[in-house]
Amino acid sequence: MIETLPIMDRKQFIKFIGLLPLASTAMKLNELNKMTAPFNNTEQMPVLFLGHGNPMNAIEENEFVTGFRNIGKTIPKPNAILCISAHWETRGTFVTAMEKPRTIHDFGGFPQTLFDVQYPAPGSPELASETKNMVHKTDIGLDEKWGLDHGAWSVIKHLYPMADVPVIQMSLDYNQGAEYHYQLAKELASLRKKGVLIIGSGNMVHNLGMIAWNKLNADSYGYDWAIEASEKMKKFILVNDHKQLINYKSQGKAFDLAIPTPEHYLPLLYALALKEENETVSLFNDKPVAGSLTMTSLKIDKE
Repeated sequence: MIETLPIMDRKQFIKFIGLLPLASTAMKLNELNKMTAPFNNTEQMPVLFLGHGNPMNAIEENEFVTGFRNIGKTIPKPNAILCISAHWETRGTFVTAMEKPRTIHDFGGFPQTLFDVQYPAPGSPELASETKNMVHKTDIGLDEKWGLDHGAWSVIKHLYPMADVPVIQMSLDYNQGAEYHYQLAKELASLRKKGVLIIGSGNMVHNLGMIAWNKLNADSYGYDWAIEASEKMKKFILVNDHKQLINYKSQGKAFDLAIPTPEHYLPLLYALALKEENETVSLFNDKPVAGSLTMTSLKIDKE
């Protein structure tokens, strides 16, 4: 894995630039501000879990897109975003560390207009290094190749359409179970007080193999098992019974169908792990679609 030197603090940096020619001091101070701005103390940021659903939500106008935009209006503009997307699974855990992450079109069979979408948000090598240094549960690798997949950009573009907020992604280690991911997420908590908006992006119920193709245009449609699983998940969420959600494999047939593979479910656990006792959960976009998906999203914030 790639190793980096710790980020120097403000006093060290000022001492360093004092040794440089006066003409370059202004430039170095600008660089100092860029390095430290994302990490100044702020009011605690909310946490989001976004049900991203169909990639076409990136370019269509519908109630779910409106829900993303509306929730964005309730959040202070962050210094940066850390997104845990269902669409980046790796052996080990990595964070993107490039200055300019590419827009990844990781899907097929959609109109060219969707492939033409670019979301040129800057990255943040500084936030990537900060995240690496604060996590002790595992060694975080710094990635220079990935970028922003559609689990990230297709929803973040509705929150911040000007692409003016730096975004990094954290990958999901596919070798690890739910408890591991939940505990890893807890180590990210201090970022919330440094202006970082943490977003989990997936779907609580996500079974592409059982989509009701004849119901794609229905306003709201879910199989009985999908509705059963969704209602049970929401009950556990609203009473803070995270243990049951971590042990999702023990919840019966409806959960088995709702979570045939864990990658779309795990980002929910990252969001819930960051909830504090004095915070509440607000649900939005709470609808089943195409039989075997739910768009249910949530915001965690102070009462």
